[in-house]
Amino acid sequence: MRLDRWVGEALSSRAKAREAIAQGRVKVNGATVRDGAFGVSEGDRVLLDGAAVGARETLHLMLHKPAGCVTAREDAALSTVFDLLPPGLRTSELSAVGRLDRDVTGLLLLTEDGQLAHRLISPRFEVEKVYRAIVEGRLTEADVRRMAEGVALSDFTARPARLAILSAADDSSAALLTVHEGKFHQVKRMFAALHHPVKALHRQSVGGIELDAALAPGEFRKLTSEETAHLYKLTEMNP
Repeated sequence: MRLDRWVGEALSSRAKAREAIAQGRVKVNGATVRDGAFGVSEGDRVLLDGAAVGARETLHLMLHKPAGCVTAREDAALSTVFDLLPPGLRTSELSAVGRLDRDVTGLLLLTEDGQLAHRLISPRFEVEKVYRAIVEGRLTEADVRRMAEGVALSDFTARPARLAILSAADDSSAALLTVHEGKFHQVKRMFAALHHPVKALHRQSVGGIELDAALAPGEFRKLTSEETAHLYKLTEMNP
C-alpha cells in the first residue's frame, strides 16, 4: 500500500497525509520517509508525529444487486450499484468484480484490491459463476450437451459450461448455468444461440461464494475473513 494512503486513513484525507509526509513527520521502521508513493505493508511500523498509525483493512463486499440499476461508478441517467452504498464506503479504490446487466439480479462482489478483482474475472483462473436462468421454451439434454461443448457466438466461442435443468415446460424452463468467463451479455447470448431467450437471470455465486440469503435486493455486507481468504486462495494471491 502507498504510504500516503496508509497515513491518509488516519487523517481522513490523502492531501493532509501528503503534507505530513513532505514535512518529515512520518517515519517507517524508524526512518523518515518523504515520498508518499513509498510502499508499506502490514509488517511495517509507521509513525506520525511519534504515534503509531495503522491502516484499515482492505474492503471486500457482497451486494445483492436489484434489477434496474447499472454496474458503474456513476451514470447520468440511471441509478448505480454504488448509489446503494453509504458515502463512507464509496472509496475511490472500490470496484465491482465484473458487471451485471441492468435487468440481472444477484451476487455482485466489490473490492478495493484491484488485482484480486482482475483475477476473479480472468479466464486464466477459471473462477466459476453460477446463474439461475428462466428461459423461453423447453430445455432438453441436447441443450446440456451443447453447453458442455462450448457455444459458438458471432465473435467468439464460449468456453464449455455446465447446464443443470431444474424444470422444463413448453412455455419456459428454469436452469442453473455454471460458466468460467463473463464477457458482455455472454450468458444471455449463449441461451439465445440455443433458441432459448432469457426471461430472467440471477447470479447465485462467484468462486464458491454464495449470495447471502439474508440480504434483500439492494442490501450488502462485508465478506467474512473466511470468504476473503477463500477468494485469495482461489486466485493464488496472499491477502
